[in-house]
Amino acid sequence: MNWLRSVLPPALIVIAIIFIDQAIKLLVEADMDYGQQIELLPFLFLYRTHNEGIAFSMLSGMSDNGLAIMTFLVMLFVVYLWWTTPKHRVFARLGFAFIIGGAAGNLIDRTLLGHVVDYIYFHTPVWSFAVFNMADVFITFGAGLIILEELLAWKRERRPRV
Repeated sequence: MNWLRSVLPPALIVIAIIFIDQAIKLLVEADMDYGQQIELLPFLFLYRTHNEGIAFSMLSGMSDNGLAIMTFLVMLFVVYLWWTTPKHRVFARLGFAFIIGGAAGNLIDRTLLGHVVDYIYFHTPVWSFAVFNMADVFITFGAGLIILEELLAWKRERRPRV
């Protein structure tokens, strides 16, 4: 039963992230034409596109199966990291759940559609960022939580002993 209590909260986070990601992507695919832009703010658009690679369209020449297998293997590695991280490192464990959920959302796209649905376009008049999706935001947020945990652990270790 103790095992279930440690696995259930992150599993629910992963499921919630997958649901949010897939729901938004379904709305984008249903309500926007490919390449359509909707301005939300002067620097933020909804822009429906497909990413046939991984982050920033890297490896776009790789087969869908190859990218799916690679994503799945990375997810397994992150699950291993979550499982072996001490329970008191809450931010890191939460970060791993966010990464797994975001990666799973993109893996679902890649497996079912052969590409990942991207729709968030951040730019300025002189600079633009890659088009991305909420799964990517969750992955980035998870990585930020892991970095925060590492910084806090480093600070705790440097604290003078009394």
